[in-house]
Amino acid sequence: MSSLVSSCTAPPPTPPQPLIGGPAVSEILKRAQTGNPDAQNQLGLLYSEGRSLPQNYFEAKDWFKKAADQGHADAQVNLGTLYSLGQGAPFSDPMALYWFQKAAEQRNALAFAKLGMMYERGRGVPQNLIEAHMWYNLSSAYGEKRAAEARNALATQMTAEQIAEAEARAKKWIPKRR
Repeated sequence: MSSLVSSCTAPPPTPPQPLIGGPAVSEILKRAQTGNPDAQNQLGLLYSEGRSLPQNYFEAKDWFKKAADQGHADAQVNLGTLYSLGQGAPFSDPMALYWFQKAAEQRNALAFAKLGMMYERGRGVPQNLIEAHMWYNLSSAYGEKRAAEARNALATQMTAEQIAEAEARAKKWIPKRR
């Protein structure tokens, strides 16, 4: 009679899987929960882009809003972008415009570009190529490279007088006092 030896041993334990995002995200979350607007914006970005966390535009909107309400210009742009796309928030050009304007008052280059796009396309405002050119010009002056491309493309649809008016407005622009 043959004897069968059973080697019924448990498989080696699998190492525990790190939480999604790991310790870096845990640290960001802790800071965000204590009210740090930089961390709140960063957490919103992780959720909106699906980096280190599952993509969730509703969570992104909530974190961007917390930071935006504290005056965080990048979060204001990010929140406005969600409204302009209808991601995690109802599609709303007026709300997008509101948040882009708040960030523009802080001289945020991307906010200037977003306002340029809104005026160029007539989203939430009457279409106005002079205003669009002005915002793109400000954005470019503050370092947003793509804004210069948008401004130059827009200029092909404008008269020399319109361009001169837009440039004069950009030179005179100052943030509204809060």
